[in-house]
Amino acid sequence: MAEIKLEHIRKVYNGQRGDEQLALEDFSLTIPDGEFVVLVGPSGCGKSTTLRIIAGLEEPSAGKVWIDGKCANGTPPKDRNLSMVFQNYALYPHMTVYENMAFGLALRNVPESEIKKRITEAMSALGLPSEMLDRQPSSLSGGQQQRVAVGRAIVRQPSAFLFDEPLSNLDAKMRVQLRTEIAKLHTRLRTTMVYVTHDQLEAMTMGDRLIVMRDGRIQQVDDPMSIYSSPDNMFVAGFIGHPSMNFFKGVLTAKKGFLYFVQDGTEQSATPPISLRLPDEKARAFASREGQPIIMGLRPEHFQDKLYMKDPDTESVFEAIVEVIEPMGSETYLYLDVARTTCVVRSRPQNRVDVNRKIEWVAEMKNALFFNPTSGDRVF
Repeated sequence: MAEIKLEHIRKVYNGQRGDEQLALEDFSLTIPDGEFVVLVGPSGCGKSTTLRIIAGLEEPSAGKVWIDGKCANGTPPKDRNLSMVFQNYALYPHMTVYENMAFGLALRNVPESEIKKRITEAMSALGLPSEMLDRQPSSLSGGQQQRVAVGRAIVRQPSAFLFDEPLSNLDAKMRVQLRTEIAKLHTRLRTTMVYVTHDQLEAMTMGDRLIVMRDGRIQQVDDPMSIYSSPDNMFVAGFIGHPSMNFFKGVLTAKKGFLYFVQDGTEQSATPPISLRLPDEKARAFASREGQPIIMGLRPEHFQDKLYMKDPDTESVFEAIVEVIEPMGSETYLYLDVARTTCVVRSRPQNRVDVNRKIEWVAEMKNALFFNPTSGDRVF
């Protein structure tokens, strides 16, 4: 096992026209020994580039990579004692499963008896039958091939595992199953793992810490639930969570002796702009911001249908028209038109709702987050 440390990493690629394309900028991160870290962000944000730099498949334009206390700059991949699992499995098609898993160990002159022991243990850990060892990759399903690829990484007993979107090519059910297997594998081995994905659901359910990236820069580093509940900016708030957080542009206005968030309502709509009273704590924090533009964020689960509430807060009620209904089984997502702004709310499936129906909703303002409309940074 090993600690991985990246210091002020910068990576620039030269374009075909001689222009520079920035992939990473001042990327610094320390991954303690035994931690499961997930790099998450949209395509092109620099996740895979970061992983390839750790693996030694790419050299940074500037900065240093430390593995287990030693500077790894210039060290070839084979000498870094890391195992990497790729998106496309990368199995040798002419070799059997056993030969694929044993190949790296044979090159390192590991005794045959030890190779057999490690492969047997890896097959058992991944739920693969021993009868599969004599089969070739072409006869396996996608999920089985990816398990073999993970098994090939396990048998090397590396200092750290690197996963580059390993579940992207699998169907939904198999993704969930293998996601669970990888998480269980980390619990058992306690080996450092760095996992790259664009799927925020994978990131939330697997990692000890998330590193949310955008345009080659780190946006936030924290445990999954802290990032979900306390995002640093609008990008993180909108990217982490499904469906995404709802955002409303508006101003802070004092009326009736209290401070309200009032949505912009410049366009005509079948529903009026929302006007919601701020809780005392938020009102005190924003006392000096009266009249200033601001963006309010609320997640889908922070809305309630007034019809099913006993004592709704009348100062947090607003009207909305149901445009789309998405039944999910245990819950239902409703897409609402709120004064020309689309808002997604989570509803109980037993709550009967029809499209084009106007409904009164209650916003849980204690859970509202507020962002600077210019920078996107969270202000409260």
